[in-house]
Amino acid sequence: MFGWLRGRRRNPASGDVVTLAAMRPGQRGVVMDVRGGHRMTERLAALGVRPGKRISKVSSMLLGGPVTIEVDRAQVAIGHRTAGRILVDVSIH
Repeated sequence: MFGWLRGRRRNPASGDVVTLAAMRPGQRGVVMDVRGGHRMTERLAALGVRPGKRISKVSSMLLGGPVTIEVDRAQVAIGHRTAGRILVDVSIH
């Protein structure tokens, strides 16, 4: 995907990498990968969500509602299915 990050990728099977949907409100981390098509990754990159960015989860709604995150001092709402495709390393604050 993003060539500058390929050498730094971690194995998503390790315990410190979770999906954005699985994070708890208030939890912080660094985006490791976005698993989706070209259009989705471009749209998220335009919102500031791309590998290497520090994010924090603000809130999420029940039953698959939107997930609100903070990235670059701005709050962004992302659909629950899209949030499930964003891998975040929560061991890095």
